Amino acid sequence: MTLGEACRADFPILARSVNGRPLVYLDSGASSQKPRQVLEAMQRFYERSNANVHRSIHTLGEEATEQYEAARDAVRAFMSARHRQEIVFTRGTTDGINIVAATIGRTLRPGDEVIVSEMEHHSNLIPWQMACRDRGATLRAIPLVNGAYLDMEAYARLLGPRTRMVAVAHISNVLGTINPVAEIVRHARAAGAMVLLDGAQAAPHLRLDLAALGCDFYVCSGHKMLGPTGIGVLYGRLETLERLEPGVGGSEMIKEVWIDHAQWNDLPWRFEPGTPPIAEAVGLHAAVEYLDKLGMDRVSAHERDLTRRCLDALSTIPGVTVYGPRNPEIKGAVVAFNVEGYHPHDGAALLDQSGVAVRAGHHCAQPLARALGVTGTLRASFSVYNTAADVERLADAVAGLRDQL
Repeated sequence: MTLGEACRADFPILARSVNGRPLVYLDSGASSQKPRQVLEAMQRFYERSNANVHRSIHTLGEEATEQYEAARDAVRAFMSARHRQEIVFTRGTTDGINIVAATIGRTLRPGDEVIVSEMEHHSNLIPWQMACRDRGATLRAIPLVNGAYLDMEAYARLLGPRTRMVAVAHISNVLGTINPVAEIVRHARAAGAMVLLDGAQAAPHLRLDLAALGCDFYVCSGHKMLGPTGIGVLYGRLETLERLEPGVGGSEMIKEVWIDHAQWNDLPWRFEPGTPPIAEAVGLHAAVEYLDKLGMDRVSAHERDLTRRCLDALSTIPGVTVYGPRNPEIKGAVVAFNVEGYHPHDGAALLDQSGVAVRAGHHCAQPLARALGVTGTLRASFSVYNTAADVERLADAVAGLRDQL
């Protein structure tokens, strides 16, 4: 029995039908489905322990705080971070990048430089555009080679004495390219620059070792890794976080406040303004426990097999163009493609008639779409609960599109 077949029963939503056909959910890159263990943990929290954290001196408040901080410890272990102070809970990947951009942005000076890449999601582009615009800094982008890979020679040329930050995706949300992040971090640190890695498409699929990777910041979203919406993780290297002032203020991020100044709280709460996503943290705790029990190396191997099957199947269908690396060993659980004669939105709507859910559009990566010369693509993305039968259903439905022209 494969991993997908073994854990499929844990996901109640996969039992439903869409348009009279059993659901094939291939849109986990946008948002994953949730196992029963996550749903039950959140329901149990709301039914027994719901309260605010860090401030209420009563049983429910203490239980809520205990569960919220236990989630932090679980995420620290899942990411192999060195210290629990390095784990900041956010509302998601976008929120995490905005927190870092607002914080680092306050330190930028005219002439400083920030490096991104042509394959970035808008969430790892717009916050840096805003920070650079406000401080007179310059935003530069690593170009692509062969429509799929970062041009590392160009990256080396872009790095310079004014480079303050390098912010790139660990895995492209469109191409699936697994970027050489260890090499990117090594070069950036040699140049004296900080590094933020957008791990939205990597954290659900790869075993992470952030202590060994050495990046300054790593961000991801709970809802893409079997957890709930409304929570994400901002990992910050302790030595980096300790020397930064928060870019966003209010509530529990302070120790003491006067009219004209304040004393910041300890890490990690210094970067968690407002009431945090408490039940969502409980759900994320259950999600990372679920992934840990499956084993991230086993998860990666399973999804590589599905990606390979999908690449092989789609490549044999006339009129189908596949984007990104063709080698599943250097590709995440994402396959972008187009079908000749179809706008991606029309293709996705017709696949939905067959019960197959895929994403369509520019995937919040318009500079990449321009570089590829397309308005958008269809995108199939996989998670632990998908099976080879799902890939066969997708391939059959895509082949059927040609008959409907």
